[in-house]
Amino acid sequence: MSTVFSTETVRAERARILSELLRDLEQLADTAVATMREEIPAYAAQGPDFQADVRDQVARHYRAKLAVLLEDRTVTLDDITFTRRAATRRARAGVALADYINAFRVGQQVFWEAVVERAGQSSAAREAALSLAAPLMRYCDFASTHAANAYMEFQEYAAAEAVRESRDLLETLLAGGVPTRGRELAAAQAHGLAPEARTPLLVVIAVLVGPPAPVTTGPDQGADARHAACAAIARTGGNGTRTLSVVRQSEIVAIPVLSPGTEPGDLCDRLQGVLDSLATEGIRLAMGISTVSAGTAYIPHAYQEARAVLDFVPEEGGVAALPRITPFQYLALKADDTARHLVDPRINSLLAEDRARGGVLTATIRAFAAADLNLRAAAERLQIHPNTAQYRLRRIQERTGRSLRSINDLVELLVAIALQDAQPIIDGPTNSGRERLATATNEGRGRGDVRSFHEPR
Repeated sequence: MSTVFSTETVRAERARILSELLRDLEQLADTAVATMREEIPAYAAQGPDFQADVRDQVARHYRAKLAVLLEDRTVTLDDITFTRRAATRRARAGVALADYINAFRVGQQVFWEAVVERAGQSSAAREAALSLAAPLMRYCDFASTHAANAYMEFQEYAAAEAVRESRDLLETLLAGGVPTRGRELAAAQAHGLAPEARTPLLVVIAVLVGPPAPVTTGPDQGADARHAACAAIARTGGNGTRTLSVVRQSEIVAIPVLSPGTEPGDLCDRLQGVLDSLATEGIRLAMGISTVSAGTAYIPHAYQEARAVLDFVPEEGGVAALPRITPFQYLALKADDTARHLVDPRINSLLAEDRARGGVLTATIRAFAAADLNLRAAAERLQIHPNTAQYRLRRIQERTGRSLRSINDLVELLVAIALQDAQPIIDGPTNSGRERLATATNEGRGRGDVRSFHEPR
């Protein structure tokens, strides 16, 4: 005759089992690594640094697994951000994918056996242990799938990019040379970089920002992160073409080609997506993207553009993409102190006060310019009455001596706003690099939409 236990009793037994597992986590990790060495010859053949790395990963997975179970929720990528770089290290160490996934199976087996052992003979505890089976399987499936995808991504990158021809090709292109024959020419054509073609392309430079996430021993703790990021960037090519992407000392250099029908902004969006995805895994990048170049002859100049635009990226990382801004915005971002000193103090005073009060007058100036000096259209953009907009124009003229109906005066006000946008806010509680670029009006297309030139996450 079966016994039905109350939900509270089963929940209490479940909490007890998980608490004991948490208490014995280090011992469990040791057992898992020892079992892997016994059952997976490729793991047993590795050295002490590899074994230490495996143990660290097992312990991290056990902690993440217990956190998910204790909080009674579904595992997410945020719980296993450490997995991508571990997969990269396994691939670089020559561990076969089957052995790598087998290690996940062994780790899961050791953990489940520990659950059963701590449940004991109590029927209520056994029922509690049974309730853990499904979420444990979900965790293992999710983590192993993510690890396998990261492993395969790196292997694809390594097969296509880690060969000497790709590195040599990049150096040739950056030096202004032209590949003419042999494997280097074949590599160029494989990446859509045929020397005779005037295919539109961009140059992308990415560097790690912030302290590197904890990894195992090694002379360069950022190497795994750079290679993982390089592999991800290599997959941004369109129309079946892989992007040439190479780790070049402390930076990643990529040369994506614009396939027919692809706008530069679309490619920038894909690269932004790569940066966001990597950030969830603890790999934070600053990325600079050049203007569009018509053919490989312009790659050296585009490389310098991408390096220069990295200065615009906040300290916490993000994307600085030249295709996203207008020449007007770029000049404001590059302006020195002399340009700022040339702004009438009355204008600076008004803008500073307005910034502290929410930027209503600044928004009015921008909307009036975007509406081609049409007061009613500007009011519609701002969702205010035309009389209110007229009042604001008079207020701006009284404070600055500039009329927004004068082209010269309006340009001077817009320049002052752009220069202010390019400056950090220094009187607030924080001085985040995120605020260096603020928001920029898309004057180049004649619209009044406001967007961020860089988009850090």
